[in-house]
Amino acid sequence: MRAANINGEVIVADNGSTDGSTQIALECGAHVVEVQEKGYGNALRGGISAAKGRYIVMGDADDSYDFSHIPRFLAELRKGHDLVMGNRFNGGIARNAMPLLHRYLGNPVLTFLGRLFFKAPCRDFHCGLRGFTKDAYQRMGLCTSGMEFASEMVVKAALLGMRLSEVPTTLSRDGRSRPPHLRTWRDGWRHLRFLLLYSPRWLFLYPGFVLMLVGTVASAWLIRGPQKVGRVTFDVDTLVYAAISILLGFQGISVALFAKVFAVSEGLLPHDRKIERFFSYANLENGLVTGILIFVVALGCSVYAVGAWRAHHFGSLDSSQMLRLTLPAAVAMSLGCQIAIASFFMSLLRMKKQ
Repeated sequence: MRAANINGEVIVADNGSTDGSTQIALECGAHVVEVQEKGYGNALRGGISAAKGRYIVMGDADDSYDFSHIPRFLAELRKGHDLVMGNRFNGGIARNAMPLLHRYLGNPVLTFLGRLFFKAPCRDFHCGLRGFTKDAYQRMGLCTSGMEFASEMVVKAALLGMRLSEVPTTLSRDGRSRPPHLRTWRDGWRHLRFLLLYSPRWLFLYPGFVLMLVGTVASAWLIRGPQKVGRVTFDVDTLVYAAISILLGFQGISVALFAKVFAVSEGLLPHDRKIERFFSYANLENGLVTGILIFVVALGCSVYAVGAWRAHHFGSLDSSQMLRLTLPAAVAMSLGCQIAIASFFMSLLRMKKQ
């Protein structure tokens, strides 16, 4: 810091260490912050809250990161970037510094999903050495307590439209005498779970849309009668699954909208103008009218089916033919009810906004 003419402070966030490192930090002039709550995210939040500077560079205190690269991060921050990530794959990873499973599967897959879900330009989503402005950190409103804190920072920055950049850095072997706290499958799942929960589109909306589209197309194809593809004949049994796909798809789309509205209202996700435009049309009244219309039309089809049954003196009918009428009617009646119920619940979620 002196060599780069940086006026700054060194803060060590102590999360209950018992190896004497706290005393070493104090003797070397660092500002030690005691953080009672356990967890990677809690420790970092405690240290960041105590920071007085405009720019903050954070990193793991385990000898794996090269803090002489701090000027690289500051140079990008001074150019106006809000978050500057280190990229260990560009800077160099020492032998045995990163487990092969992390290097070739975990990190690349999670980074790919982060880039896909949130359009984040980072190519090393989980590099622990990174810099950001204090103002950007406060606007992010980070809330996770564990290892997913690292992902939350990048996700929030991308969602808020902040300026992100990367600089190369290196990764050395962990210098601690004890095993690391990181647990491959547990922490990998926590990161993946976080990415999915913060992206209702990929978790609920897109799968729901695909299910509903496939179910609708398949139902329209089979409603005319049995369809043969090669030696395979698709009939009412397939129609049943297609009908269920429509209902499941609509539920997925509904939950995506519920999750989005709830996350925005709680400050977990930023305001979305597209959602507001959508709800200017998809309000409670329009939802009720749509649901009732679908239900009434389906009820008419059901009455027609009962009439056909009555014409046969309520005796046995050709189940294959009748299912092509009663099953779509039952699905449509269920869908109409779901639209009405979803409209009420959505209005309840948005009551504070309204």
